[in-house]
Amino acid sequence: MTQSPYVITVTAQNFQHVVLDGSYDHPVLVDFWADWCAPCRMLMPMLARLAEAYQGRFILAKVNTEEEQALAAQFGIRSLPTVQLFRSGQAVDQFMGALPESQVREFLDRHLPRVSDGLLTQAQTLLAAGNLAGASALIEQAKAEDPGNVRLPLAELHLIVAQGELAKAQAALDRLPLELASDPDVIALRGQLRFASAVEGAPPEAELSARLAANPQDSQARYQLAAYQVRRGDHASALEQLLELMKRDRAFENDAGRKGMLAVFDLLGSGHKLAAQYRAKMMNCLY
Repeated sequence: MTQSPYVITVTAQNFQHVVLDGSYDHPVLVDFWADWCAPCRMLMPMLARLAEAYQGRFILAKVNTEEEQALAAQFGIRSLPTVQLFRSGQAVDQFMGALPESQVREFLDRHLPRVSDGLLTQAQTLLAAGNLAGASALIEQAKAEDPGNVRLPLAELHLIVAQGELAKAQAALDRLPLELASDPDVIALRGQLRFASAVEGAPPEAELSARLAANPQDSQARYQLAAYQVRRGDHASALEQLLELMKRDRAFENDAGRKGMLAVFDLLGSGHKLAAQYRAKMMNCLY
């Protein structure tokens, strides 16, 4: 096979550099194979062709599991071929077996950066700044230039949410491909919709605060106040209100306090200090 800068034989000695460290700069596709494995011999030339065709959008790293048994064990390889995609130092997806080229391309395209991704990133920045018209124009440009970009439905959904069209946003969310269901961005969007729906038609925040001061048992006011706080980014105050709601009234809207806290955790991300702090408080109340 002709030597390629996009195809690298990986051993225990260079795995850290090529795969783990390298995946911070570009996606790395690791092919765990063995010489005795006939499907491996079928798959490897096709992966090498794709590495050339994609011209550096990913690096193909080949691991001979007969020679690198410790690496195979470390990453839980139990059948061959197994192909894992690494990004930012960890495996984010995998497939097993000699898939046809069309399916491998589909697998790659779900994860590899595209030129139109830059437009969508700019659109997200404009959305955060409140420039909905500018964001919409960039999303439409990306759609025209690269209609196959799997990030497009998410970008359009962010725009719909920002426009306040909640029913349309929920319908679009329900139409997203199944493979996006566990995407952290999608999970966070579900949380945003939860709180946006909670304040739709609600009294002003100041009125809710007054109601709650007069009657701490007003679960509706407490929940809507928390929703307002989430919407303006005051997650600490929102979590405090939701925790109090969970303590006082688990029956309110089918445990809305606990479910609301979980939605805020999703918005913050699992590594956020505030999420960890209030997750512990929630667990103390539950147990």
